[in-house]
Amino acid sequence: MKFICALLVVDDMEKSKAFYTGVLGLKILSDFGENVTFEGPFALHLKKHYRGLIGNLDIKSSANNSELYFEEDDLEKLQNELKARGAEFVHEIREQPWKQRVLRIYDPSKNIIEIGESLEFTAYRLWKEGMKEEEIGRVLYMGTEFVKEAIRKFEQ
Repeated sequence: MKFICALLVVDDMEKSKAFYTGVLGLKILSDFGENVTFEGPFALHLKKHYRGLIGNLDIKSSANNSELYFEEDDLEKLQNELKARGAEFVHEIREQPWKQRVLRIYDPSKNIIEIGESLEFTAYRLWKEGMKEEEIGRVLYMGTEFVKEAIRKFEQ
């Protein structure tokens, strides 16, 4: 078996395509009308069409039980851009227990989109803030070698 992509059900395909391309800057790989695939890979499927594919079962919106995850190291800049584009925030930049900073927004159908700094950037940021490599490795649940590589990557 081979995993291909995640699929989110959306209420309005045109509004959703505008959000993912215009607000998040993602590229559409294929557009079949009721089903659109983006780089990532993930796909969107129009709710009224998808419902028919699953035997007219009920589809609940705003369940807050799943999300798409993306990474961007300049979260402050991105947060400001998302605000300017009218994105609806689940929450603004917040530090997770393992010190990674993330923000979450809703797409037009109330699917959650999480955007976090990469763990490599988190390691580098913590090191720049004065934390020791061994402690960073423990906090991130990554080895010290991972931390050293991350520092080297961002120090270049």
